[in-house]
Amino acid sequence: MIDRSFQNISINRQCELLSISKGSLYYEPIGLDSYSLELMDLIDRQFTETPFYGSRRLTAWLNRQGYPVNRKRIQRLMRLMGLEAIYPKPNISKNRQDHKIYPYLLKGLRIEKPDCVWSSDITYIRVGRGFVYLTAIIDWFSRYVLSSAIPGCC
Repeated sequence: MIDRSFQNISINRQCELLSISKGSLYYEPIGLDSYSLELMDLIDRQFTETPFYGSRRLTAWLNRQGYPVNRKRIQRLMRLMGLEAIYPKPNISKNRQDHKIYPYLLKGLRIEKPDCVWSSDITYIRVGRGFVYLTAIIDWFSRYVLSSAIPGCC
């Protein structure tokens, strides 16, 4: 690509013609140093024993072991190693004991013609940096989508 021995066109002009920055020409990525490799080995061993330790607890553990490290460094190394702490997810689907249970009115009902039973559903779709909500009304007999809408669109 870039020929440093070429005398007719300067390196600046060659970079300009190829639409690359001059800084990227001289950039050489630095690999992991021996200290980071040692930390990664310690993180791997400790994470095998305690997979519920996140970056904060691993940082505290390493500091107690005599390895002064920053939490952001541990986060970066864990991300590089593909490690993520195991933790309980929120139980948002559990019902309360005093919550009234409503009967399912369509149980055992034979749907024999269209336009007897409709249902609606709402879901969200990730777009760009946010979400849009999609609502749909479906006829149970024909499985035909009677109506759908994305609020705030069109």
